[in-house]
Amino acid sequence: MKYHPINSDLFVKNRKNLMAKMKPNSLAVFNSNDIYPISADSTMPFEQHRDIFYLSGVDQEESVLVLFPDSPKDKFKEVLFLRETNEHIAIWEGEKLTKEKALETTGVQSVFWLQDFEKVFFEMMSYADAIYYNTNEHYRASVETETREDRFIKWSKQKYPAHTVLKSNPILQRLRSVKDQIEIGLIQQACDITEKGFRRLLGFVKPDVWEYEIEAELLHEFIRNRSKKFAYTPIIASGNNANVLHYIENNQQCKAGELILMDVAAEYANYSSDMSRTIPVSGRYTDRQKAVYNAVLRVKNEATKMLVPGVLWEQYHVEVGKLMTSELLGLGLLDKADVKNENKDWPAYKKYFMHGTSHHMGLDTHDYGLLHEPMQANMVFTVEPGIYIPDEGFGIRLEDNVVVQESGAPFNLMRNIPIETDEIEELMNS
Repeated sequence: MKYHPINSDLFVKNRKNLMAKMKPNSLAVFNSNDIYPISADSTMPFEQHRDIFYLSGVDQEESVLVLFPDSPKDKFKEVLFLRETNEHIAIWEGEKLTKEKALETTGVQSVFWLQDFEKVFFEMMSYADAIYYNTNEHYRASVETETREDRFIKWSKQKYPAHTVLKSNPILQRLRSVKDQIEIGLIQQACDITEKGFRRLLGFVKPDVWEYEIEAELLHEFIRNRSKKFAYTPIIASGNNANVLHYIENNQQCKAGELILMDVAAEYANYSSDMSRTIPVSGRYTDRQKAVYNAVLRVKNEATKMLVPGVLWEQYHVEVGKLMTSELLGLGLLDKADVKNENKDWPAYKKYFMHGTSHHMGLDTHDYGLLHEPMQANMVFTVEPGIYIPDEGFGIRLEDNVVVQESGAPFNLMRNIPIETDEIEELMNS
């Protein structure tokens, strides 16, 4: 891993919080992700399952965490299973966790090799009445691949059909959505790396640059600051490409007078940041571009103020829609008749701003969080309004990441990333 070691107190606390929510005499199992094949002997880069990482800090494949707070044997209250490492593996694949290093990383006292899993798990299950399975129930999830978790669930249901089945995901949705201060610090580091990449490209962008060249500049700066990759597939959208919300080709030349909408950010230690900025290829915004830009910025700033404890996500978006409607009227993109005759299920402003304003973020870019429950302090949200005008050949989106505070205004983790038009123009022309 490129990132610095994380204090194991975070993972000890996370496990304690989850076990406090478990039903009596139950255990919970969490598997690492697979390494997914491409073709021949090629594989995709390994990405750890965020739940086992959240609970242990283990960042390698073929790992299993079992939590059994009511176990009659202390050694089975928290158990970690790892693939046994040896000299051959160290030479061919690099360092893997030893039992001693695993204790240091996770704070889990009982570490077994994976080859002993069935034997040890059988004994643990003989004491337990119920088992928590870890299924993906995120509201955006669309999974067609059978995962390691899926295979484990299928195997264990056949092996232990008499145990009561429970779900760990609702517990994790609530726990993971409220961040520990260590987690907020890691997200801040991801945001700081993103800032460095953005500042780098402000001095790089000129007419006739290619979108993929901008992508390369960002990745260079991210990796040299201990990020392993983009937090998500980067969007570098010049001109009318910005009006394709998930434009990821990044293969067009940026022309003088155009804007470039960039939705790009770094990860750090598996924690995401999520930034959008829109900059002028020529280093200056036109009056019209600046007017639309400042309208988006005003909506972002006012929407940010609304992210306070007790707010419901759905009602928040209704209020943001009212802000956007006012700005679109001011820009002449809507008139009063459009608003008066709008479809309440698809308000008039949706013609120019068709996506949501905010989502949870953290270990996943679209992180865990139950949207029907009120916002709480230490939740982290994006704020990302946009206006998209295909007829005028540009779109603008601005996005920051903020922490909901117990009282007062949300704390902007991207407060140091340039966003005002004057500052962006100054940096691009200095």
